[in-house]
Amino acid sequence: MFTKETYIQRRATLKKLVKEGVIILFGNNEAPANYPANSYAPMRQDSAFIYYFGQHRDGLVAVIDIDNDEEWLFGDDIDVEDIVWMGFTPTVSDLAAEVGVTRTAPMSALRSVCCDIVAAKRKAHFLPPYRFDTKIQLMDLLGIHPNEQKERASLALIQAVVKMRSTKEPQEIEAIERACEVGYKMHTTAQRLIRPGVTERYIGGQVDGVARSLAQGVSFATIFSQHGEIMHGSPSDAPLEAGRLALCDAGCELDDYCSDHTRTMPVSGKFTQRQLEIYSIVEACHDYVLEVAKPGVKYMDVHFAVCRLMTERLKELGLMKGDVDEAVRAGAHAMFLPHGLGHMMGMDVHDMEGLGQIYVGFDEETRPNLEQFGTNCLRMGRRLQEGFVVTDEPGIYFIPALIDEWKASGHCKEFLNFDKLETYKDFGGIRIEDDLLITHDGCRFLGQSRIPYHPQELEEFMNQ
Repeated sequence: MFTKETYIQRRATLKKLVKEGVIILFGNNEAPANYPANSYAPMRQDSAFIYYFGQHRDGLVAVIDIDNDEEWLFGDDIDVEDIVWMGFTPTVSDLAAEVGVTRTAPMSALRSVCCDIVAAKRKAHFLPPYRFDTKIQLMDLLGIHPNEQKERASLALIQAVVKMRSTKEPQEIEAIERACEVGYKMHTTAQRLIRPGVTERYIGGQVDGVARSLAQGVSFATIFSQHGEIMHGSPSDAPLEAGRLALCDAGCELDDYCSDHTRTMPVSGKFTQRQLEIYSIVEACHDYVLEVAKPGVKYMDVHFAVCRLMTERLKELGLMKGDVDEAVRAGAHAMFLPHGLGHMMGMDVHDMEGLGQIYVGFDEETRPNLEQFGTNCLRMGRRLQEGFVVTDEPGIYFIPALIDEWKASGHCKEFLNFDKLETYKDFGGIRIEDDLLITHDGCRFLGQSRIPYHPQELEEFMNQ
């Protein structure tokens, strides 16, 4: 939790941006895993609720009445029976006081407040709900069916939250830096353990254990797989095999902020020549972002600059052919890079994605291209601003099903050497990812410790 003044100022700014009406921010409740008393742990509070009200207890709802300049925290104090099982928990009024809120009431009082809002036909601002219990609660309070809630969510509130959370405060950047340090320990743990015979699941579990030991936990389900061509490959029971590559995409959440890194390692501790050729292209694309990403530049343009560099280098290997610019315009590069260069990151690993990617990664000036394969997965395209935190995660993947489909249809055949692609079907995939802070005149990677990724240093680290 930051200082009381941080939350007071954030709410004051939010009221100015939204201008009128009543804002309702729902905190999260415990979520049962397989029966009511066995909840997923630890409980994860809603990020917007944390951002403006700072508290992590379940069963809270905040109301900001802009017109009357009132702020309320609704929730029920726990009783002695709960204290027996969970220990002492501060009262709702104590929680409210910690973040500068003076008005509190039990949850039962929220219904009458919402009835008054509906009866007076006042504008009720809420964010798109993503949990089923919140959707039911919203229906009970405002009479809006869950099927209608996403489209009736407040655009004014969404835009205000995106505007505020996109530009990170210095204390937020410090929090992300700390999360990146735990991310370093997660990934170097994996790099030390990788060797033939060890299972994917074992290494994935060790990576998760670091996050659980040093932070709140993982910021997303850890990806660890020898099938790097599968974007979100979960750890399996398969033992690591000599000569293959292992991809680890993992991050932690610490003090409510996330890290997100990816490294790809040779299981045998040394790249083969063919692996090194592809790896060096991804490495060059990853580092090239440091040269071109800066305030005022569209991240979509950074993405396509990386795609052109990748295409040029793949041409040198004979995997691509033809004019580079024409190949990128046609989307031929998406055979190898079927996703965007990166996404916003902060309190959520895909920061604010639940509010609608069209508002987070794009704006009125920069619109997504939903028609072209690969480009339609670009999550971040808008102009960069100082204080933005985005991921830099180029990759090259050899996906057998995609190779077969494009070859059969002749898609982009003037830019792709399908005969040579056939020989890479057993290759897998490579991705390198770090978290990038946009500074006043450029950008820099977050985290004081850099997870080894340059080929020589990586091999040396793995073979210590």
